[in-house]
Amino acid sequence: MSNSEISVEERAERIVKFLDEKKADELEVFNLDEVEYIAKRVVIANAISSKHAAALADQLKKELKPLGEEFLHVDESEDWVVIDLGDILIHLMTSDARQLYSMEEFLSELSSGKFKSSYII
Repeated sequence: MSNSEISVEERAERIVKFLDEKKADELEVFNLDEVEYIAKRVVIANAISSKHAAALADQLKKELKPLGEEFLHVDESEDWVVIDLGDILIHLMTSDARQLYSMEEFLSELSSGKFKSSYII
């Protein structure tokens, strides 16, 4: 099934399933449909190491590009890889980086509306 034929939710589920099969750990998906953010879904996963995160990113490209997924940008650092698919962001992190940056806390607060502006024009 091509990318244009399935929802963002189904695409995120496909990504999670693939990462789970490739030994990524502590997978989480954040639905940000109801807030203003750069993506509709954010997938976060632990990688065993920085090499594992880079390998997961490469494997995702090989798996998803033939299905019509467009990789807009991939940013790699020593302990974190971010993949921008437009409406889905994927964060592949070492456990230490995940604890340090606490992305879940930010995304949970964002999705709950904590950062909504009360400013009315």
